[in-house]
Amino acid sequence: MANNEVLNLGTGTGRRKTAVARVYLREGNGAITVNGRALNEYFSDPALVIIVNQPLVATENVGKFDILINVTGGGISGQAGACRHGIARALLAENEANKAALRENGYLTRDPRMVERKKFGRKGARRRFQFSKR
Repeated sequence: MANNEVLNLGTGTGRRKTAVARVYLREGNGAITVNGRALNEYFSDPALVIIVNQPLVATENVGKFDILINVTGGGISGQAGACRHGIARALLAENEANKAALRENGYLTRDPRMVERKKFGRKGARRRFQFSKR
C-alpha cells in the first residue's frame, strides 16, 4: 500500500427517489464531507443535517469516523435520505454488530417512493383534462 493511499473502513451506496450517494467511512474524528463541502454547508437546513446523522447516533459512532460522501441527482431532501441510507450501509460493512440498531430504526431499508410517470392522454400522472359536456 502506498503512503498517500487512504484506507476505507467501509463503503456504502445509498439511494432515495432519484438521488444516489456513495459513502466512504475512514478513520478520523467525525468530519463529514459532502461533495467537497462540510455537511452543515451543503445541507443548510438543520433538519436535513439531523437526518444524515441518524445512523451515527443510533449506533453511537458520532465523532469516530471521517465520512466522505459523493451525492448526485434528485433534490436536497432526497439527497439527505440517500446519504443516510449510504452511511447506514457503510457502518454495517465496517461492523456487523451495528445491524440490529440500524435495522430496527429502518435505516437499511431503501425508501421505494418515486415520482409516478406521466401517462399519455393525461395532464399529469393521474390528473385528467377538465370534462366539458358542451
